[in-house]
Amino acid sequence: MILQIVILAMIAAFLGLRLYSVLGRRAEEEEHVPTRLEDVKRTHAENTAADRTIVQARPQPVRTVELEGVMPAVESGIRNIAAADRNFDITGFLEGAKGAYAMVLEAFWKGDKPTLRELCDDDVYDSFASAIDARDRAGEVMDNRLVRIEEAKIDSAELDGRMARIAVRFVADIAAVTRDREGTVIAGSMDDAIETRDVWTFMRNVDAAAPDWTLDETDEG
Repeated sequence: MILQIVILAMIAAFLGLRLYSVLGRRAEEEEHVPTRLEDVKRTHAENTAADRTIVQARPQPVRTVELEGVMPAVESGIRNIAAADRNFDITGFLEGAKGAYAMVLEAFWKGDKPTLRELCDDDVYDSFASAIDARDRAGEVMDNRLVRIEEAKIDSAELDGRMARIAVRFVADIAAVTRDREGTVIAGSMDDAIETRDVWTFMRNVDAAAPDWTLDETDEG
């Protein structure tokens, strides 16, 4: 009887140890589950953040250029200029070209060489300066007035290396009067505006920090 009790006690102890061993390992494994879950969550969050960074770092689409009213023949040149100069805006350029057209004409009529020097390249400036000098020697004064710019359209456009050139065709009404030294009108009339057609070419290095365009060439339209 005593022997049986001892044997049963040994069996119970053995089963207890086995049960503890199994339950203990399971408990330890269950204790590590949250840790692994946290690792998974943390890894997922890091991957998500990395994905967001990749998306943000992807190159943005090339800015499109509105070409309404531009002749098909000059579209390629305009697009090349816009691709090289991300700040190029065709509407803003045309507005600036009209402003430059008026400023150059006014400066030429008044004999304002410093303003012409700022707005024109060397060849164009020299041409204007020579005409002003000849006018001064003749004692003539131009009393012209730009009545209105009827039209300003891009006639041609090209990107030559890093130099952009755009030719603009202007149609304008100008009242032209020439006076002598005494102020007497010797040509023209302020009452009749004359339609004038010009093609002016503006240029700019697309890598330049300044946004200004320079008058590179003038032709009659």
